[in-house]
Amino acid sequence: MRAQISVIVPTLNAEPALAACFGALMEGLDAGLIRELIVSDGGSTDASGAVAQAWGAQVVHGAASRGGQLRRGIEAAQGEWLLVLHADTSLSAGWTDAVRAAMADQQTAGWFRLAFDHGGVAATLVAGWANLRSRLGLPYGDQGLLIHRDLYAAVGGYPDQPLMEDVALARALRGRLTPLDSIAVTSAAKYRHQGWVRRGARNLWTLIRYAAGVPPARLARDYSRQT
Repeated sequence: MRAQISVIVPTLNAEPALAACFGALMEGLDAGLIRELIVSDGGSTDASGAVAQAWGAQVVHGAASRGGQLRRGIEAAQGEWLLVLHADTSLSAGWTDAVRAAMADQQTAGWFRLAFDHGGVAATLVAGWANLRSRLGLPYGDQGLLIHRDLYAAVGGYPDQPLMEDVALARALRGRLTPLDSIAVTSAAKYRHQGWVRRGARNLWTLIRYAAGVPPARLARDYSRQT
């Protein structure tokens, strides 16, 4: 049987992170799970596209909007299952066992437990909050998403918006999200640069504003000004 998973990775000047992200996927290739790797680029000015092609990825291009990029990448995908990952996230060894087990149920979507590539108390606390939030039904994109394409289509997929596209999809999947018994290790670089408390508070405030109905385009503008 042909491999069932299409991996979709959105990129925007993500060149430094790609080797770790793609390298961790080789386990899935060896296990016969990964059919293709699709990189949906939003206009990178670095070598993201060239690096992706060197790893054998199909690269699709379009405007820089996380939701729009994911929609384009998924539209190009041919696998029955979709595995969505951020470019600065790497799956931990053994992830294929958790994914294979989850693929027995096409009516639920899975997310990975979050950890950071930089240790310490702050990293542990932030990751702990993220995992608790996810168990309450709101995983973010840096925790990955494994979903059957029929379920993805049934809930309407990612909205074409620049921010909070992961929250919008999680809301649509409420009651059908389940943790995977594996870890997604994501970069702590932005937290270390901006401060763990400052960035964590900003993310929470952005979520609150989104829940209150502030348009994603406005949130994205405010978010970029604070980066």
